[in-house]
Amino acid sequence: MIGGNDRRANSLEARDVATILHPYTNPVVHEADGPLVLARGDGIHVIDSEGNRYVEALAGLFCASLGFSESRLVEAAHRQMQALPFYHSFGGRSHEPAIELSERLIAMAPVPMSKVFFANSGSEANDTAIKLVWYYHNAIGKPRKKKIISRQRAYHGVTVASASLTGLPYTHKAFDLPLAGILHTDCPSLYHHGLPGETEEQFATRCAQSLEALILGEDPDTIGAFFAEPLMASGGCIVPPATYYEKIQAVLRRYDILLIADEVICGFGRLGTLFGSEAFGLKPDMISMAKQLSAGYQPISALMVNETIYGAVREQGGAIGTFGHGFTYSGHPVATAVALETLRIYEERDILGHVRAVAPVMQAALDGLAGHPLVGDKRGMGLIGALEITSDKATKTPFDPALGVAAKVGKFAQARGVITRAMGDMIHLCPPLIITADEIRDVVAKIGGALDDTLSWLERGN
Repeated sequence: MIGGNDRRANSLEARDVATILHPYTNPVVHEADGPLVLARGDGIHVIDSEGNRYVEALAGLFCASLGFSESRLVEAAHRQMQALPFYHSFGGRSHEPAIELSERLIAMAPVPMSKVFFANSGSEANDTAIKLVWYYHNAIGKPRKKKIISRQRAYHGVTVASASLTGLPYTHKAFDLPLAGILHTDCPSLYHHGLPGETEEQFATRCAQSLEALILGEDPDTIGAFFAEPLMASGGCIVPPATYYEKIQAVLRRYDILLIADEVICGFGRLGTLFGSEAFGLKPDMISMAKQLSAGYQPISALMVNETIYGAVREQGGAIGTFGHGFTYSGHPVATAVALETLRIYEERDILGHVRAVAPVMQAALDGLAGHPLVGDKRGMGLIGALEITSDKATKTPFDPALGVAAKVGKFAQARGVITRAMGDMIHLCPPLIITADEIRDVVAKIGGALDDTLSWLERGN
């Protein structure tokens, strides 16, 4: 750590503290401790400015699927920078990388899709989906059908509208969110919300009944859409119970409510399927994606819409004279070129097959930590997982947040050479998709060591 009194006046750390407002960072703590400054990447590792090497066990932010030194992506960006470094897609302009990427995405979609809209982040893609829900219902003569349902613990972004969808308190507090008309239904976590003796299917039935009660209470003619991550990642790696989506989709069909699948984290192999929707039998009307679309090497996101949505948008845009939405960098040629090369690598190297081979190793290794005194629950699927830290396993009682126990686990893991992410009471693990079985075992062993370090810290009276 770099304390305030020890930080060199002209160091990178001091310059960072003096000039940067960091996302999802406690500014008071940051001023005291300073940043971890990264200098370069090597496979699944990153190296800091002092030469220390770490396994990046969260793939950056759930996105660096091919690690941090994939030369083919660098070369793809360089070639495109030389050919056409920028152009926009306003007014019908286009270029080959955007056209080819759109074709590939529609061909890969888990359900039939018609068009692709490009943006720069998952938040922007989900914001676009929200606007299209409203635009679509205006177009089809149902202007009251505008409310949107998300879920507690959901994570859909941080723009004003997408942060409203996000069901985590720290994205709402002091921001005056959520916006009116954004509603939240139950989180499908059996661990947190299941009743004593309740089976997965019984819990799923209760979640669906609760959703239907919310819809009826609000008036079905005012509900336009339901947003869902197939697996809820940032909210604690919540794997939905058996039959959950089957029952939820039946309710949505009953009341003519659109389904938007947020594949920002689950898409492109994370769960052992190309899209998370395939793993859970989702049939969405729109699909948002980002992160692993370009392996994190370029900022890019996309929203796919089905023919029903596009048809209404076409008619409405034709009547108005334009489709009045877009971003300067939508379909940026360098970003789309890198995304195309990323998809080629996934296919050529059978990354999906690799995930299916090593995912059982990771889940079994994490299962081995479930008996640790600090671990209340282990959850996961594919190459994503989380450990929930509790002070009492039997009662599922969390530690006092002021103690920062999960954050302490993260710090001890970093000291052992593993970067992960502590969010609330959770330690998340979401490594690059190229990680090997031996590397997984090493990472999980070091997290186990960090849990032991934290337990000793607690026992010393801290």
